[in-house]
Amino acid sequence: MFKKRILSILMISLLAFVTGCGSGANPKTINSTTPISNDVKFGKDDYKKIITANNELGFELLHEVEEDANNNIFISPASLFMALSMVYNGADGKTKEEIAKTLHIEGMEADELNQANASWLTKLMKENDEIQLNIANSIWLNELFHFQDDFAKYNKDYFNAEIQEIDINDSDSVKQINDWVKKSTNQKIVEIVQAPLDSDLVTLLVNAIYFKGDWSHEFDKDLTKDQTFHLQDGSIKVAPLMSLNERLSYLENEHFQAVQLPYGDGEMSMKVFLPKENSGLEEFKKLLTNENWMTWNKEFNARQGTVLLPKFQLEYETLLNDALMKLGMGNAFADTADFSKMIKEGDPLKISKVKQKTFIDVNEEGTEAAAVTSIEVVTESASIDDSFFMEVNRPFFFTITDDETDTILFMGSISNP
Repeated sequence: MFKKRILSILMISLLAFVTGCGSGANPKTINSTTPISNDVKFGKDDYKKIITANNELGFELLHEVEEDANNNIFISPASLFMALSMVYNGADGKTKEEIAKTLHIEGMEADELNQANASWLTKLMKENDEIQLNIANSIWLNELFHFQDDFAKYNKDYFNAEIQEIDINDSDSVKQINDWVKKSTNQKIVEIVQAPLDSDLVTLLVNAIYFKGDWSHEFDKDLTKDQTFHLQDGSIKVAPLMSLNERLSYLENEHFQAVQLPYGDGEMSMKVFLPKENSGLEEFKKLLTNENWMTWNKEFNARQGTVLLPKFQLEYETLLNDALMKLGMGNAFADTADFSKMIKEGDPLKISKVKQKTFIDVNEEGTEAAAVTSIEVVTESASIDDSFFMEVNRPFFFTITDDETDTILFMGSISNP
C-alpha cells in the first residue's frame, strides 16, 4: 500500500500597488530589468491575444465571487490569469481544455500562451519618476522531486522564473523564500510561508508584481472633508471624500457616471463608475461585459469637472474554487484531473484550492494595493454638459488598468468605504 502523500503546488501572484507616501524602502532596490531573455522568441504584440481573455475572465469572476460582510469586492483578474497560465503548462486532456475555456483561450497551445504571457510581461514593465511596475517569478522545488523538462523550461524561459531546489526540512528555506518575496515587493509583502514547511510540499511557485504609482492630478489634502455616504441598505455613514477639480476623461449615460483618474503620464489609470441614484451596483454589474467595456472605453471624453472620491482601505479574501467550477473548470478539481505534464514522478494531481487575497488603500497621493493568488495542487495515490460634477457618495465600481495594453489588473466594488 502506498503511503498517502499530499503534493502542494502553490502558484502565487503578488501584485503590490504603492504610492510614494510612507513606503519606507527605496523602490530602486527592486530588480527592474527586462523580464524575458532576448533568446526567447515571441512577437512584441503577442500580448494582444490574451488581453480580452484576461478582462473577460475578470468580469465573469466578478459575478461569481461572494461579497464580504461589508458588501465590498476586490479581485485581480491578471493575477489569476498569470497563475493559471503557468498551471496550463502541466495540464493535458480534458483538464487542459477546461482551463483553456475558463481563460477564453480555446485552441491555444501552451507554447502560444507562453509567448503571449512573455510579451505581456515585457509590455507591462515600466519605470519612470511617477510609475514603476516590475514583475518577478520564482520556483522553489523540494530536492526529492523533479519537474518534467518542458514544464520547467517553459516557466523559466517565458515567465523568467528562478528555479531553486530547497531542503523543506531546513528552516533556512523558509527564510530564503520570504526574503525573495520581501525584495520583490519592496517590503509590502513580508511573509508568504511559515516554518515548518509542509512535509509533503513538492514545489512553490511565486509570481510578484510591484507597482508604484502617483496620481497625475494629486488630490489636495486640505479639500478632503467628511461627507455622507449612502449604503446599499438605505442607511448612511460618514466617510472622508477627497476633492479634485481637473480636466479629466469622463463618461455619462442613462446608467452611470464614470471618470478616469490617470497615474503618472497616463500609462495607467483608475476608472470609477458611479451608478445613477435610481439604480444600483447590482443593476450596473449586469451591464459588465467585455463588449460593453470596450464600447464604454471609446466613449470617454475630456472635460473639466469636479470629482469627490472616498478615501478607502479594503482587505478582501475569497476562495475561487466554486467560481472557477461554475466557469467550466470543474475537471481540474476532480480525481480525473490530468496534470501529467507537470512532474516526472507520475502521481495523479488535481487542484484542491484556488484562493485570492487582496488589499487596496486609496488616498490623496495615489494608490496602494496588493493581490495574492494561490493555486494548490494535490495528489494522493489511491446626460452630458461642458462640465460635470461627480460625487461618489454611494456604492461604486472601479478598475485599475494598464492603458497601454488595456489590461485590467484590478477590479472591485465599494459599498461601504
